[in-house]
Amino acid sequence: MRWLRYGLDGQVGYGILDENDTIAAVRGNPFAGYETTATRLNLSDVSIEVPVLPPTFYCVGLNYVKHISTEGLTIPKKPDVGYRANNALVAHGADVIMPADATRIHYEGELVVVIGKKVKNISVDQVNDCILGYTIGNDVSERNWQASDRTFWRAKNSDTFKPMGPWISTEADVSSMQTVVSVNGVERTRFDTADMLFGIHEFISTMSRYLTLYPGDIVWMGTDGHSPDLQPGDRVDVTLTGLGTLSNRFMTETLT
Repeated sequence: MRWLRYGLDGQVGYGILDENDTIAAVRGNPFAGYETTATRLNLSDVSIEVPVLPPTFYCVGLNYVKHISTEGLTIPKKPDVGYRANNALVAHGADVIMPADATRIHYEGELVVVIGKKVKNISVDQVNDCILGYTIGNDVSERNWQASDRTFWRAKNSDTFKPMGPWISTEADVSSMQTVVSVNGVERTRFDTADMLFGIHEFISTMSRYLTLYPGDIVWMGTDGHSPDLQPGDRVDVTLTGLGTLSNRFMTETLT
């Protein structure tokens, strides 16, 4: 099942997207319960919105060995979790705006785990029961700010720096998935999505010892490989096989 959050006539709602790009509109949402309606919509007639506005936006760090080595960092010995800001979220198809004083912008194609129910202190074996599904994220980063600032407040959280979407898939097979990132149609990065230093189950179980996870929370699972320096006008496509493609164009900020 693919859950799409869409906009139409100034209203935002959820629907179930079929293989023919037809949306079955629902009353409610996948987190608190829903009822399917008789309304059917064409994907081309709606705007695709960010698939969920999370209560808490988690982002794991340093979870793929090649990426850690490329960035010259130390491989962690235990799961490490950070936070991102909702203001940075934008949908599939939206522009990423590079601030005028940004000088080194990179993509990071990531698997995003969407939590489906409230949990606390769960075992590794119980993690599957709390996952609603998966979507795609691009953890856009300004590397010079990341190196110079004391926190990631702008390097990772500037407006539009977190494209996510286009939908939530409840049936994605992470074990056989590959993450493929292309710039202007040319493949630049490819890796096995499941080739993580610490897997989804270990991360979520560890987090739940200290944090209550709520429906709609999201956990971005990190990236592998290395991004080129992106230029104004570049289009970045992040494809997770069997899940979909997240596409966004990178544009320079226009100052007024």
